[in-house]
Amino acid sequence: MTPLVSRDNTGGTMSGKVTILGAGAMGTGCAILLAERMGRHVTLCARAAAVADLSATRENRRLLPGIEIPASVEITADVRAAAAGAGLLVAAIPTAYLRQALTAMAGDLPPGIPVVSVVKGIENGTLLTPSAVIREVLGERDVVALCGPSHAEEFARRLPASVVVAGQNDDLLRDVQSRFTTDRFRVYTNHDLIGVEFAAALKNVVAIAAGICDGLQYGDNAKAALLTRGIVEIQRFGVTLGALPETFAGLAGIGDLMTTCFSGFGRNRQVGERLGQGAKLSDVLAEIRGVAEGVTTCRSVHDLSKSRGIDMPICTEVYRVLFEGQSPAAATDSLMMRPLRSEARHG
Repeated sequence: MTPLVSRDNTGGTMSGKVTILGAGAMGTGCAILLAERMGRHVTLCARAAAVADLSATRENRRLLPGIEIPASVEITADVRAAAAGAGLLVAAIPTAYLRQALTAMAGDLPPGIPVVSVVKGIENGTLLTPSAVIREVLGERDVVALCGPSHAEEFARRLPASVVVAGQNDDLLRDVQSRFTTDRFRVYTNHDLIGVEFAAALKNVVAIAAGICDGLQYGDNAKAALLTRGIVEIQRFGVTLGALPETFAGLAGIGDLMTTCFSGFGRNRQVGERLGQGAKLSDVLAEIRGVAEGVTTCRSVHDLSKSRGIDMPICTEVYRVLFEGQSPAAATDSLMMRPLRSEARHG
């Protein structure tokens, strides 16, 4: 396994236990990252079925094979113990399961404890962002979102990465920035929470389209055009719902979109690629390791865009492929044969 060496050169002040809810790739990666700075003040709360293996091997063999979880990280399935004494909660549960997981912890988490969300999606039905779900379940409190091009498969091995943390409380933003920053993981701050969350969620839907493009072997020209029009579509959606346009040119926007759409680690891109190759969605989801957030998020994006009258041609075609039996080739034809228009107006 790859050993990790702590190199704290930021001068930040670390205080209070950090509890990470969820031991998927991102949750485990955050535990490894924070252990560089905080030693024995990190608790990773995992499913009961996973705790024995994680504790025995000190490795997430399914999602982050070969990367050591430092001995200083406490691993537990005891939600009450994980919540007790926490000074900061990191929510790392897929959107579809976030509400249930938070509900199990709600009665034991001290009041007012802030939350860092690394969740990238929009809840089906309620159409709420992760930060809104967190506040609804845990009560009103400070919530920030940590997003950007950050595959855990890379940053957990100490490969350089930069992300953004977004929220309204400047003190919390600076604290999270300090806690997470290392000499290989750089954190910027941003006040546009809703923009960062929408960028993080919608890039997964566009990544499915990018994977379809790969599966159909459409080449570099097509994929470049798709990503360019994709970020326009994401920005249009976000700005209509209150986000700042410049957010989508940043790390949570175009930065995360590029990583997700090109990386071999991108689960949403993998889903799209297999669909483009002719596989059925049910088979693809059964094969894939981890959760492809873009599949469930696509439903929410479709519902929100329809209710608000937002033109979302790429996301609409992904929805039709995923849930209405549209073929990837037919979806491509639909996009290519849309009425002609100016790039500078209306998208």
